[in-house]
Amino acid sequence: MDLPEPLHDFLLVFLGLCLVLGSLGVVFFTNLIFSAFSLGLVLICISLFYILSNSHFVAAAQLLIYVGAINVLILFAVMFMNGSEYHQDFHHFTVGGGIILMVCTSIFVSLITTIPDISWYRLIWTTRPNQIIEQDLISTSQQIGVHLSKYIYKN
Repeated sequence: MDLPEPLHDFLLVFLGLCLVLGSLGVVFFTNLIFSAFSLGLVLICISLFYILSNSHFVAAAQLLIYVGAINVLILFAVMFMNGSEYHQDFHHFTVGGGIILMVCTSIFVSLITTIPDISWYRLIWTTRPNQIIEQDLISTSQQIGVHLSKYIYKN
């Protein structure tokens, strides 16, 4: 989208916040219907991320396939389940849950500390959408990717 930079940054932060809160809702809601609705919120936020990055077809596919089909299927399955049997033996904290929490937290912290330090690529995208400038490509896989994208997106 051709949005001003402050508005684009605000939308990215807002969608990121909705994505994080929705994913926390998927994990922490004890009612499965609320959890499924939170999953729908997460999938819609992912689709809006695709729209912000000008990938409209992927956004439409995300909405149709995941939100429109998979999430509705999950909601129907949850509504047809007998909820009283599920809540009968429900424990809020178990030893396995604590171990999984520690493993997931350590993976999350390692990703948060590692991702900002990684140089993901050394390509400069120009203002013209079909032209890529090569600048010190490190690996042959980057060179192959640039040549394939030139072949695919040539005029």
